[in-house]
Amino acid sequence: MAPYVRLRQICLVAPQLEPVISDIAEIMGLSVCYRDGNVAKYGLENALLPVDTILLEVVAPFKDGTTAGRFIDKTGGRGGYMAIFCCNDPDERGRNANALGVRTANVIDHAPYHGVQLHPRDCRAAFIEFNHTDGSDDVLGAYPPAGPDWQNFIRNDVTQALTAVEMQSPDPQGLAEHWGKIIGVAATGDAELKLPNATFRFVKGASEIMSALEFRVTDAASVLHAAKARGLAVAGNEFLLSGVTFRLVA
Repeated sequence: MAPYVRLRQICLVAPQLEPVISDIAEIMGLSVCYRDGNVAKYGLENALLPVDTILLEVVAPFKDGTTAGRFIDKTGGRGGYMAIFCCNDPDERGRNANALGVRTANVIDHAPYHGVQLHPRDCRAAFIEFNHTDGSDDVLGAYPPAGPDWQNFIRNDVTQALTAVEMQSPDPQGLAEHWGKIIGVAATGDAELKLPNATFRFVKGASEIMSALEFRVTDAASVLHAAKARGLAVAGNEFLLSGVTFRLVA
C-alpha cells in the first residue's frame, strides 16, 4: 500500500450534545450518521455527521472526571478537541511522535480499525490521532467509528466540504512546524500544512487552541441567516458554535 495521510475527522467537545448537534445539522444541512456506544467507557456520548468524506464529531462528557471535561475547563469552552488522520501506518507515526517527545495517550484496537492517540499536552492545542481501517485507502470505504453506512448520510446540498482547520498559537510558525513533524507534512513558510483533502492554518492567538473550521457551502448568506435564527453570534462570513468559529467560503 502506498503511504498516505489525510484528514479523516475533526472532533469537537461540548458540555452537552444538545443543542450543538441540532445546531450543526440544521444550520449546515448535515445529517447524523452514527452515535458510537464504545465512547461510553471514556464517560462520553457522541454523534458524527459526514461533511462529504470528512467526519465532524461532537463528544460530551456524561460524568465528572473525564479528559474531555478537563479539556473544556482548560480552554474555557473552546471546543476544538481532536484532529484525526487516516493513514497506512498509525503505529509507525506514533513511534515517530514518541521520538519527538510526544507521548502516546491511548491505543484503540477494534479490528479492522486500529488507532493511536497522542497526548494533547505534547501535541499542543488539541489531540492528534492516527488510524487505519482495512480498506480505508478508499475515501468512501469502511470506517467503523462512523457506523456501518455513514456514506449514505452524506449531504452536499448546503455544505459541500470541510476545507481548512485553523489553529491558534502565540507562536504559529513553531506550532505549524511541531504538528508538521508529528503528521509528516512539511510546514510552509506561511505556517500551513497542506494535506490532500484539507489545509491546516496556524495563526497568531493568545493561547494554543483549534480555533476555526472552514467550510465550502452553496449559499453562505442562507447558512448565516440560519445561524442567526438559532441565536448564534454571526459576524462577516462566520459564526461561533461550541466555542469554534465556523467560517464559510463559496
